[in-house]
Amino acid sequence: MKRFWKQAEAIPQDDGWGVALDGRPVRTPARAPLAVASKALAEAIAAEWDAQGEDIDPASMPLTGIANAAIDLAAADPAGFAAPIAAYAASDLFCYRDDRDAALQAEQAAAWNPLLAWAEQRHGIEFALAQGVLPVDQPPATVAALRDAVQGLDPFRLAPLAPLVTIGGSLVAGLALVEDAFPADALWTAVSLDELYQERRWGADTEAQRTRARREADWHHAARFLRLL
Repeated sequence: MKRFWKQAEAIPQDDGWGVALDGRPVRTPARAPLAVASKALAEAIAAEWDAQGEDIDPASMPLTGIANAAIDLAAADPAGFAAPIAAYAASDLFCYRDDRDAALQAEQAAAWNPLLAWAEQRHGIEFALAQGVLPVDQPPATVAALRDAVQGLDPFRLAPLAPLVTIGGSLVAGLALVEDAFPADALWTAVSLDELYQERRWGADTEAQRTRARREADWHHAARFLRLL
């Protein structure tokens, strides 16, 4: 699709803010108005549209994509959208510790235990930890409380939570970022700990580094979306 506008800008819209291209409001793929609650977020989305060249590249507009998902998907079916995110409560990355490498296990404990402790205190729950990769059943009350926490989020927090959880493999990390309980950089380091440890031990793999860089960029786009709400 070719660029057809000269200027993108944030505009007041109902009880929030929209984005207009040469005065024409932007709509989502489902043809709903692209409206957000925050002027700062609308301005950032408008900047993505303004930065497009002759050809439109949707991959270069991550905030627009998350807003579209919030409006067209999360708002349209909150329970359905939340379900696969909440499912990570049963298999959170932070609950699985290495059973062969004592040094890695020590790093996992140092990085992950404070995050699990935050979630336990915040939601009144407790986690079961596993040594190795065999599945461990989490207490039903833990799974239920985390499911309720996910389902209680509004669509504009649900939408960025989805990539955070799928990228990192941790619902705890995603919820901590939604609640601004820990810095985004620290949480990214936590969910990348195993990869970074193996890289230090065995050396870097160029393709693995490229893949992680893409995931890190997506992580920080979702984190920025949350900050701008």
